[in-house]
Amino acid sequence: MSITDGRPGRTGHGLGTVTPDDDVSALLRAVLDRAQTNAGQAEIYATLWAQIGRSVQGGKRFRARIVLATHDHLGGRRSEAAVTVAAAMEMLHTAFLIHDDLIDADTVRRGEPNLAATMLALAQDAGVEDGRARRWALACAVLAGDLALAQAHELVAQVDVPRPVADRLRSLLSETVFVSAAGELADSCFGLGLHQPTMAESLAVADAKTAMYSFQAPLRAGAVLADAPDALVAELDTVGRHLGRAFQLVDDLEGVFTPEAVSGKSDLSDLREGKRTPLLLHAQGLPVWAEIAGDVGRPDLAPADAARVRRALARSEAPGRTDAQVRHEVAQVHARVAGPVVPEAIAPFLTDLAGDVLAALEACTTHVEAAR
Repeated sequence: MSITDGRPGRTGHGLGTVTPDDDVSALLRAVLDRAQTNAGQAEIYATLWAQIGRSVQGGKRFRARIVLATHDHLGGRRSEAAVTVAAAMEMLHTAFLIHDDLIDADTVRRGEPNLAATMLALAQDAGVEDGRARRWALACAVLAGDLALAQAHELVAQVDVPRPVADRLRSLLSETVFVSAAGELADSCFGLGLHQPTMAESLAVADAKTAMYSFQAPLRAGAVLADAPDALVAELDTVGRHLGRAFQLVDDLEGVFTPEAVSGKSDLSDLREGKRTPLLLHAQGLPVWAEIAGDVGRPDLAPADAARVRRALARSEAPGRTDAQVRHEVAQVHARVAGPVVPEAIAPFLTDLAGDVLAALEACTTHVEAAR
């Protein structure tokens, strides 16, 4: 079963599938075209919107597919509203990515220069002094993320559904922003060494920073649109938390071990920032930490030194312990799906989502082994 099974005219095979010409993409293009038109004669503003559009149109679209598939599998009859909410989730995702890259000082996204890096290059090509060009690029990224976030709220506000459903959707979006911002703040705090997190605190960041907006909110939105009972909405929220935590744990492994040429994002930034992910927290309690502690968190960490850190980490028990955590979270998903609350109509879809996470883990494992 694919992520879009049961929805006529759409095809997909899990989290990694891209379907660029579906209804969600068409709606996003219309929103972005309208914004560029409204930018009028302000060429630089239109350029910023074009870069937001480039950021929105990339990616796997799996958050949108979760909204659509959940709505459909639960017998929903609000297909147009589901498409609009799915587009809002993608716009929200774009806003978070732009701001996340800014916070992490990353310059690459999906294998290409990200929005800030592109605006920096445009300013430098125009002859702007480097320091001013960098300040300009940072301002562009802040504003672009804000604009994308505003568009997410606007899309949800446009949904034509009964008032109680509309209120729940708006509340869900506000909750998602609130929780995700808290997770990002804590992640930055830990990475900068302002607080030494426990494993529980690090996992809580994964819940807030990733699980909420990537799995919990899309699942809940689809269920709300389908008029699912409250008990099922709550159960899907729990399933989404386990899926999101597993997803983030795999992402932590990828951030260290998967080459940039494969992942499309930096394989140096997590080590340079010294992010206290569960992977590194495991390492801190192992003999390997004495070998790598001096390099983790070095802003100037060279690729050769990073390779040495990866090799040491790969030979330690830290990746294996992280792998076990992923499998534990996936097992929790399977247990919930097999329980009395989740209907059979959506169970295979949720099981496939868990399978997609495990497939990503297996792919990452090959890079861990290669690093040894």
